[in-house]
Amino acid sequence: MAQPRAAFALLTEGAGRPEWARLFAADPDADRRERLAACPGLPPDVAETLAADTEIRVVVELALWTTSDMAARLAEHPHAEVRRAVAANEATPPAVLAALLTGEGMPPARRCLVCDRKETPFVHDPYCSKPDCELHPRASCDGTHESTVHDTQQQALRNPATPAGAVVGFADDSSPLLRWALAERTDLPPEVYERLAGSPEPGIRGTLAENPAIGDRLIRMLAADPGHDVQRRLAHNPRVPLDVLTTLAETIRVGPTLLPRIATASPAEIEELAASRNPAARMLVAERRDLPPEIRDALAADADARVLKSIAPHPGLSEARLRAMVDRHGVRVLARVAMNPDASPALLEDLVRHRPPVRKVFREVACHPNATARALSACLQDPEARPVAAGHPALPPEVVVELLADDNWQVVEAAAANPSLPLTVMSALVSQRVQESG
Repeated sequence: MAQPRAAFALLTEGAGRPEWARLFAADPDADRRERLAACPGLPPDVAETLAADTEIRVVVELALWTTSDMAARLAEHPHAEVRRAVAANEATPPAVLAALLTGEGMPPARRCLVCDRKETPFVHDPYCSKPDCELHPRASCDGTHESTVHDTQQQALRNPATPAGAVVGFADDSSPLLRWALAERTDLPPEVYERLAGSPEPGIRGTLAENPAIGDRLIRMLAADPGHDVQRRLAHNPRVPLDVLTTLAETIRVGPTLLPRIATASPAEIEELAASRNPAARMLVAERRDLPPEIRDALAADADARVLKSIAPHPGLSEARLRAMVDRHGVRVLARVAMNPDASPALLEDLVRHRPPVRKVFREVACHPNATARALSACLQDPEARPVAAGHPALPPEVVVELLADDNWQVVEAAAANPSLPLTVMSALVSQRVQESG
């Protein structure tokens, strides 16, 4: 009890002593009991004590993390909030999760957080402005604890331990949140995914599009879906066919991202993509950082700026190739060239002097290990790059000392951590701090 933080740190790792857990279980501080309830491997008598706690939040925390046997018992707890927590616990037995989902075979809950605090029937104002209100915007209770029951179903649908057979009936549920949770699952029959694809909410269809369990026919159908974010999320599906992916890349903004399907492409597929007449295909494969030298160099000579932006950070590119990119496309590729780990000190100096300037270049050069003092001096003039540049070891010691007086605390902190800061200045700073703390 002299060092409760240390004791909790050990209990959280399953390395604490049983007597510590018993002390905390009897602690009058409910915050400590709640924290204890999340610890693994609690002695059975401690779990029993916590399960009978008068503070419902302690029991809820136990229900979230407890063992299978205790979770099965807490599933019939009279408080609906405890049942909601049990539904989120992956150790809960599948049969119990199925019962929580449908309510069949379960005695009805007698309380919830809503009727604990409000007279029923009650529906919470979604625009409630009371600063001390702890009820969520959808909270409601007419005696059946409907909002908490809905949340329990949502948790059970998301729980991978819930049997697939128990969840399929929710594919046509009136609640978008329940169908949304169902769309995340990867263990459903194809016909269930087909039904979910007919949801009017683009968010559900977008979640479905990213699900690796959907089949080729559904993937191709979703590729033509104009709903917000559906096509972009489909591009991140690890099983999307390459022909669909390259077509998507022509119409959506993929950004500088190595997509999962490209990351797992075979050597033959890489060659095919790199030689494609479609610039979008070449752009996608150029995001890989393990390309064979001959493919890397061929893409570095591409005429399309999108391809060059993707390939520019690839290690192993010569300075001549990097400079040729800048000469051909200027500001469009500058920041990506600055990200190349092999960019020379001279090239980095030229990039920060480019006209017109590109602000992102300063941020990239500020953290580049090859940046020189001259290049960093230019970076210090940019407000966003300044805190990064202040910590670069290539800065002259006198400049680092000057930055200790900067108006921006982030710059000061970075300068104080800079290994180029003279030892005498470090010692003086420490001495000053000790005196101030008295």
